[in-house]
Amino acid sequence: MKVLKIGEKGCEDCETMVPRWKEIEKEYPWLETEYIERDEHPELVEKYNLLAIPSFIFLDKEGKEILRFSKIVEKDVLTKAILENKDR
Repeated sequence: MKVLKIGEKGCEDCETMVPRWKEIEKEYPWLETEYIERDEHPELVEKYNLLAIPSFIFLDKEGKEILRFSKIVEKDVLTKAILENKDR
């Protein structure tokens, strides 16, 4: 499983999520994540039909979207989603 973390500079909600993701990435070092600047990747905005930032797109081993969260998300919600989908 991989998580795309999509945000942009100057986004307050994006900045709020940074320390949460740092904690999660430290607790689950096997989790693959990638941060993407929305403005630098318009093709991904179109591909994933991004309507809000930050967006957190969970991909399975084949790269298909399995889950998505947008805006501010509590750490326990993200952790639960990660653990429930880790083998996908």
